[in-house]
Amino acid sequence: MLSLGIYIIGSLVVIVILHYWRNLKSNGKLPPGSMGWPLLGETIPFFAPNTSLDISPFVKERMQRYGPIFRTSLVGHPIIVSTDPDFNYFIFQQEGKLFQSWYPHTFAEIMGRQNVGSFHGFMYKYLKNMVLNLFGPESLRKMLPEVEKTTNNNLKRWSKQKSVEMKEATAKMIFDITGKKLISYDSENSTENVCENFVAFVKGLISFPIYFPGTAYYKCLQGRKKTMKMLKRMLEERKSQPRKEQSDFFDYVLEELQSKDTILTEAIALDLMFVLLFVSFETTSWAITLAIKFLHQHPQALKELKVRYTIPAGWAIMVYSQAVHLNPTKYEDPLQFNPWRWKGIELNGATRNFMAFGGGIRYCIGADFAKVQMAVFLHCFVTKYK
Repeated sequence: MLSLGIYIIGSLVVIVILHYWRNLKSNGKLPPGSMGWPLLGETIPFFAPNTSLDISPFVKERMQRYGPIFRTSLVGHPIIVSTDPDFNYFIFQQEGKLFQSWYPHTFAEIMGRQNVGSFHGFMYKYLKNMVLNLFGPESLRKMLPEVEKTTNNNLKRWSKQKSVEMKEATAKMIFDITGKKLISYDSENSTENVCENFVAFVKGLISFPIYFPGTAYYKCLQGRKKTMKMLKRMLEERKSQPRKEQSDFFDYVLEELQSKDTILTEAIALDLMFVLLFVSFETTSWAITLAIKFLHQHPQALKELKVRYTIPAGWAIMVYSQAVHLNPTKYEDPLQFNPWRWKGIELNGATRNFMAFGGGIRYCIGADFAKVQMAVFLHCFVTKYK
């Protein structure tokens, strides 16, 4: 009887907890959705592998069931998932006001507790400006010949091979370019196989966070640990043997660390370096791999990419913007007055299909003044006269 009573009480407790968990109280109306199991939430289906190019099954199923905005629970945190473009845009615009970027504890463990994504306000802007110093327009212009040379060398080598694993090959190519710019890393002459560490890191990046030898998450953190150890050692070597001129991002970081009023720390600098190396290794290589796949599957797109003309030096080019604005392939009935055609289109600056005020560095400096005059005139005219 005692064991039966304990069983009944235990069952009631579980039912109460489940009821409370799945019917959370709120002052307002929560979006539809499911909180899954207590503590665990819907973490397991969220981390299920997605082998297609489509939206993950987890999100797609809930969009169909609940709509573009729904609630769930992941890694012990209640979360609202938004797939609504207008709401997402609003969130980005309101960061630092109504919203603040946040990452779960497991993400901080993987990317570093002081990674650039964990900062807000002035510190985030400071780190962003540091990165722009490396990848700004002027720096990119200087990098172009080197990027082109590396690309051509790799393409030439791949063309002589029977087959190429494109994701792996492009990841190594991009990593060599970025690694050289960031830390003067030379894969051919270095004793460190940094790429191998990142391969282990990436495989466990989107995995269930169980830190136990043999799990993907464990291998992920081990890959990060090895890379961070290497970066730390390189930083110490640079400090003991500083270079006369800046040759990479490490030199710039050292200069910042040694400046009198710096807010940069070694921990922040190393986490920043790690994140920059990671994004160059993983994201760009996927984009290039998919571009090759789709171009191979769509010959017409490839054919159009190869269309080009020679513009002899010294010839003039006339940019005839009126033809752009009245192009029937872009605008239906272009001569028909239809102000609704611009609804939902951002026109604060020049775009490929709207350049009434020019573009680039030649964008009309009086554009805003002209808009004010027209807006005020139309306001007065429409509201006071007929």
